[in-house]
Amino acid sequence: MASDENLKKGDDVTWKSHGQNVHGEVEQKITKRTEAAGRTVDASKDDPQYKVKSDKTGREAVHKPGALKKNG
Repeated sequence: MASDENLKKGDDVTWKSHGQNVHGEVEQKITKRTEAAGRTVDASKDDPQYKVKSDKTGREAVHKPGALKKNG
């Protein structure tokens, strides 16, 4: 889906959650092990993940780049 170089803070993205498409925005690129969206994220510079926020619910989630589709 998305390649790492194409995602940045503020990008409009879509991802799947519980069988539905969710629209939201990239909030942060995570490049080290940290706590985010209520869980431990095991990310690294070579394997980054992205914190996203749902437009509809305002809830945060963390996804690998392959799970995110950049809109527009």
